[in-house]
Amino acid sequence: MIQRLTLRRRLSYNTKSNKRRIVRTPGGRLVYLYVKKQRIVPKCGQCKEKLSGIKPFRLSERPRMCCRLKTITRTFGGVLCHRCLRERIIRAFLIDEQKVVRVLKA
Repeated sequence: MIQRLTLRRRLSYNTKSNKRRIVRTPGGRLVYLYVKKQRIVPKCGQCKEKLSGIKPFRLSERPRMCCRLKTITRTFGGVLCHRCLRERIIRAFLIDEQKVVRVLKA
C-alpha cells in the first residue's frame, strides 16, 4: 500500500514557491522536501551577458551576502561586464579627444 504524505507547511497550492519532492528518510518514511527556487547569476546591464566572478544568488539572499561575493573590485563591478566597461571608457576618451581637436582648430 502507498504511504500517504502530509504537507509540512500550511500552503497547499501547487505554486512556484511551493515546489516539493518526495524523499525517503533514514527511518524508512516518505516525506516532502521543499525545493528552493533556482539561483541566478546577475547579468550585464548593457549586453545582458552573465557576469563572471559573481556568485549566483536568490534576491532574498543578497542582503545577507558579504560584499566580495556580490561585486568585483573595479568600476561598475557588479553592473557591467569587462567588454562593455572597456567600450565605455574608450568612448569617453575619444569624446575628450574630439573636444581637444575642436579647441585646437578654433
